[in-house]
Amino acid sequence: MGISENAAYIKGLFEGYELDKSSKEGRIISELLTLVSDMADKINALEADNKELHEYVEELDHDLGELEEEVYFYDEEDEYDDYDDLNDFEDYEDEDEDEYYEIECPSCGDIVCFDGSLSVEDLICPACGEKIGDVELCDGNCEACDEDCE
Repeated sequence: MGISENAAYIKGLFEGYELDKSSKEGRIISELLTLVSDMADKINALEADNKELHEYVEELDHDLGELEEEVYFYDEEDEYDDYDDLNDFEDYEDEDEDEYYEIECPSCGDIVCFDGSLSVEDLICPACGEKIGDVELCDGNCEACDEDCE
């Protein structure tokens, strides 16, 4: 039995016993039964609202879980879906790697390091401040070089 049914049962007992509602005790019991009945109605309304809110929160939690999975947990293979074959992937890797050079400053003998984004003609030695000048860069396959260039 629910709370409303219990309140109605107790009210029925009160009316069935034909207690005098004009007496002090009868009046108190009558008012208490009215209060219990009103409280039962409010509790039923609150339970219905709570159930509706619970279902709504469960739906939001489910939707948020799907969104989190989409945003935060991705398949590692998704990162490379745009590359159809191995050649495309190798080209992608090469783009990330800059060429790196080390040359000896002709003025002070210090080793100067730079990447492929800098022009050799504009290169200035950080140690002595002199312009490096004409330096030929070797890719390891030159015929002019007697040493192992790599």
